[in-house]
Amino acid sequence: MQPIISAAELAETTGRTVLLDVRYRLGGPPGHPEYAKGHIPGARYVDLDAELAGPPGAGGRHPLPDPEQFGAAMRRAGVSADSDVVVYDDWNGWGPARAWWLLRWAGHERVRVLDGGLAAWRAAGLPLTTDEPAPGKGDFVPRPGSLPVLDADAAADLARTGLLLDARAPERYRGDIEPIDPVAGHIPGAVNAPTTENVTPDGHFLPAADLTRRFAALGATTAPHVGVYCGSGVSAAHELLALTLAGIPATLYPGSWSEWTTNPSRPVAKG
Repeated sequence: MQPIISAAELAETTGRTVLLDVRYRLGGPPGHPEYAKGHIPGARYVDLDAELAGPPGAGGRHPLPDPEQFGAAMRRAGVSADSDVVVYDDWNGWGPARAWWLLRWAGHERVRVLDGGLAAWRAAGLPLTTDEPAPGKGDFVPRPGSLPVLDADAAADLARTGLLLDARAPERYRGDIEPIDPVAGHIPGAVNAPTTENVTPDGHFLPAADLTRRFAALGATTAPHVGVYCGSGVSAAHELLALTLAGIPATLYPGSWSEWTTNPSRPVAKG
C-alpha cells in the first residue's frame, strides 16, 4: 500500500475507509473547533497532544503514547485490525504523518495520508460536513515496536556512523533562534533537511524521483543507515513519509531535540 492517497482516490473509498482528522498546529490553536466547522464525511477527530503522544517531560514534548491509551483512542476512532485508514489535516501534514507512523509502529500497516490534506479535498469540489459520527467500535490492539526507533545515544552514534537528518527549519538547526525548546542548535553531525522542502507550495508531496534526488544529495542513498529527528518527533514523521516515498528506509528518533536538550551533558552544535 502506498503511504499517500489522492483526494480523487479517497472519494472512491469513502464509506469503506476509516477517516481520522488529525488537525494540529505547532503552538495552537486546538484542532477540534476547526474540525467541527467542517470535515470529510465520516471522519473522526483525533487529538495529537492527548492521543498521539504521552505527557511531555524527560522524553520530550511529544513522547510515544502509552500503547494501551493509544489503542483505546484508535478503537474509539473506529480502527480495527482489517481497517484501511486515511489520515488528514488542514495545515502541513505533520499531524497525519505522526498518526501514519504511530499506527505502523503499533503494527497497523494499512494506513495512508491524504496528499495535500483538506485543501486538496476542497479543490476537488468534494463535500464537507459538520456532522460528528458517534465513537467507533474498533478492535485494534497495538503491537508496539513494529517499527524500530532511535534513543538519544543511538541518534548520536548514527550522526557519526550514518546519516542523521534534522527536519527542522534551517534557522532552528543553526541555532539562530529557538522559539520552543530551552537550548538552540542541533545534534553534532546531523544534516539539515527541512520538512518544508519535501512538498510543493500547495502541500502535495514532490514526485518520488524528485524526493530520491533530494535525499541522495544529502547522502541518504549511500549511508549505511538513516535516522530523522525534529523538535518533538512530529515533523520528523513527515520526513520519514517523504523518505518512504523515495524508497529510502529510515528510523525515527521520537524524543528528538526536545528530549536531547533535557540532559545538559549532551553536546550541542551550532552553525
